[in-house]
Amino acid sequence: MPWLIVLLLVLLLFGGGFLLEALWWVAVIALVVWALGFVLRSTNSTGGRGTWYRW
Repeated sequence: MPWLIVLLLVLLLFGGGFLLEALWWVAVIALVVWALGFVLRSTNSTGGRGTWYRW
């Protein structure tokens, strides 16, 4: 029975590590998309820079 607890603990830690790795990649991709949107935003009709997001 103790081996079952150890196995569950190992699976939980492995799953948590994988989830953290995936969240890091999501954060990096979101940062790149935000930076590209900030740099490549279009100009508005008055010639000034507009916001690339809508709140």
